[in-house]
Amino acid sequence: MGNLGVAGAAVATGFLVKYFGWRMAFLVPGVVSIGCGVLFALLATREAAPPAKKKQSQAAMPAGVSMARLLFVMTMAATSGSLLFNFSTNSNYELLADRLRAILQDPARIGLLLAAVYALASLTQLAVGHLLDRVALKTLYLGIVAAQAVLLALAAAVDGWVFYLLQFLFMATIFGAIPFTDAMIVRFVDDGMRSRVSGMRLAVSFGASSVAVWLIGPLVKQAGFTALLGVMAATSVVTLLVVSRLPATPVPRRAGAEPEPLVTAQQRS
Repeated sequence: MGNLGVAGAAVATGFLVKYFGWRMAFLVPGVVSIGCGVLFALLATREAAPPAKKKQSQAAMPAGVSMARLLFVMTMAATSGSLLFNFSTNSNYELLADRLRAILQDPARIGLLLAAVYALASLTQLAVGHLLDRVALKTLYLGIVAAQAVLLALAAAVDGWVFYLLQFLFMATIFGAIPFTDAMIVRFVDDGMRSRVSGMRLAVSFGASSVAVWLIGPLVKQAGFTALLGVMAATSVVTLLVVSRLPATPVPRRAGAEPEPLVTAQQRS
C-alpha cells in the first residue's frame, strides 16, 4: 500500500505548483521525508540479533534449477520493472497533461485525476498478494506482464479520456508486477542469503531508476510521449521473455494438501 503515497504526491504536487510555485513542490516533500526518517530512527523496533544469526529456515527450489539462473531472472526482472515504474511515475503527470490538453489544462485537476489512477491502481498489489497464495507464480507473473505490454502499446495510439482509462489499466499492471521479485526471494532464497539478495535487488532497482529518470527528458524532447510509451511497451516485452525463463513453480498448496517435491539449499549442495 506504499504506492498510495504516490497518489498523494500527485495531488500535493498539482496544488503546490498551482498555488505556491514549483520550488515548493520540491521543498515540502523534502522536509516531510526528513521528518519521516527521524521518526523511523526514533520509533522503529530494534532487533536483538542480525538476521543471519537467527534460526534459519530453508527455502525451497524446484528440482534441477540453479541459483545462478534464478538470480539472473530476478536481476533482469527487477531492472525492467524498475525502469517501467520510474518511466511511468516520473512522466505520468506531463503525459496525462499532454493527452488531455484539448480537454483539461488545470494542473490541480490533472493532479487529482492522476492521484485517482495511482490510488486505484495500487490496490492491484493487494489482489496480486492474494493470488500469489493460489496461483503458480510464473503463470501469474507472465499474465500480468503480457497485459502490461498490450496496454502500453494501445495507450501509445490514443488520447483523451480513452488514454486516461488505459493509463489506469497499465499502471495497475505496473504496480501489480512489483511484488513478484520479493515473492521469488522469499520462496527460493535461504534466510542466510536473503538480506544480500534483497540488497542486490535494491541496488539494481535504484540504478535502473536513475537511468529511467535520465532518459525521459531527451527521449520525450526528441521523439515525444508516443515514443516513450513505445519504449515502455518494448521493456514489457523484454520482461516477458525474461520471466519465461523463470522455473515452473507449483500452485501453492492449501492446508492439508500433500507437499510438492521441492529441493532445499542443503540438498542442492
